[in-house]
Amino acid sequence: MSADVPTGSDLTTLHATTVAIDDKGVLIIGPSGAGKSALALQLIALGAQLVADDKTQVWAAQGQVFAKAPDAISGKVEARGIGILHIPALSQVALSLVVDMTTAAETRLPDPQIFALQGHQLPCFRKVNGPHLAPAILLLAQGAYLNPHDPI
Repeated sequence: MSADVPTGSDLTTLHATTVAIDDKGVLIIGPSGAGKSALALQLIALGAQLVADDKTQVWAAQGQVFAKAPDAISGKVEARGIGILHIPALSQVALSLVVDMTTAAETRLPDPQIFALQGHQLPCFRKVNGPHLAPAILLLAQGAYLNPHDPI
């Protein structure tokens, strides 16, 4: 699904990276050096598509929040210590979930979190220190069932 990109105050620029898994957008937020681009590269290696790296423009339309890259950085992603990679990118995607790289999840089975954006609420997951973050985000975007009350 796509939406017309607004101009002016209806378009907000975030310090965030966005990838698309199938038709579901994953917004990765956090400060510089938190691992946004690294997580995006891991997801891209698993089959996701780049939408935006480092700066993401968002707007609400058709009951959803959409994301795109600013024109100047479309198709570019930073591989820290290597350089700027130029890769194919989607022009926009409807967001389905948020990954907050600011702080790591503190509990083994955390309660569900919500991220409010453009008047909408999106499921939000915190980073985890381990190699399973990218595969877990990929599976969640593909519809994996998540119920914090289920036993392991």
